[in-house]
Amino acid sequence: MSDALALVDAHHHVWDLHLRPQPWLDEPGHEPIRRNFSSHALRSAATRPIAGRRLTSTVVVQCIASVPETRDLLALADSDPLIGAVVGWADLTSPAIGDVLDDLRAGPAGRYLRAVRHLVQGESDPQWLQRPDVERGLRAVAERGLGYDVLVRSHQLPQAIRLAERLPELPLVLDHAGKPSVARRELDDWARQLRLLARHPQVHCKVSGLATEADHEKWTVDDIRPVWDVLLSAFGPDRLMFGSDWPVCVLAGGWNRWAATVEELLNDCSGTETQAVLAGTATAFYHLSPTPTPTPTPTKAGTPCS
Repeated sequence: MSDALALVDAHHHVWDLHLRPQPWLDEPGHEPIRRNFSSHALRSAATRPIAGRRLTSTVVVQCIASVPETRDLLALADSDPLIGAVVGWADLTSPAIGDVLDDLRAGPAGRYLRAVRHLVQGESDPQWLQRPDVERGLRAVAERGLGYDVLVRSHQLPQAIRLAERLPELPLVLDHAGKPSVARRELDDWARQLRLLARHPQVHCKVSGLATEADHEKWTVDDIRPVWDVLLSAFGPDRLMFGSDWPVCVLAGGWNRWAATVEELLNDCSGTETQAVLAGTATAFYHLSPTPTPTPTPTKAGTPCS
């Protein structure tokens, strides 16, 4: 398939509650997703094309602080051709972080490990990403050519900004756009901080997880559009990537509804810009294997995103 027809979901999860509990699913409101979700279930759910593209590759992301979970995700990537990369977990505070990463990469499916993530959104320390032991761990990540997925809430964005300032050699991608308060329409401070973060060229951003920050029952494209406008102006399409956050997105409409929303948001973009958001940015950041077919002429060449 031509890269011009590729569609990369840069952020999804899988879990088997019989194999490994997910304690966060015990929180109220998570009942609809308190069951097993596999990559095969993702195929069944992701049926809607975006701009004529159907799902061709994904990036599976860790859920809990568990090296064994990361090993399982790597094995899954090795067995399922849909999954092109893994964002895993390792203890960034550990003096042995380098050895752990080397061991993960030395395994049979270690080549799929392209980034790591920690659930900073759950850390109470407002300087967690600036802790000396964490910075040491993140430098070990950078030294191995891996990226780092930044999972923070909007009030934690200053931590991400300082991280980008202090470790310019570490490729960063902001998960879920920093979780702006879509439901409360309180976007001014988030937008200011996000623009500061976007000044750092090594930082990218996932267009994901926004529906679950909105009213799960009543949200519309118009609720998402102000966030999209900020993301597009701050990062540009070459540093934005589509992600579904499946199956968490089931709480707010599911994969196909989010796909339809992203397609509408991309309506004023050129073909090359659409290509970047839907496949190109994620392919470059996570070093996904592209197909060699030449890219055809974009359908809206010369018309930039408005």
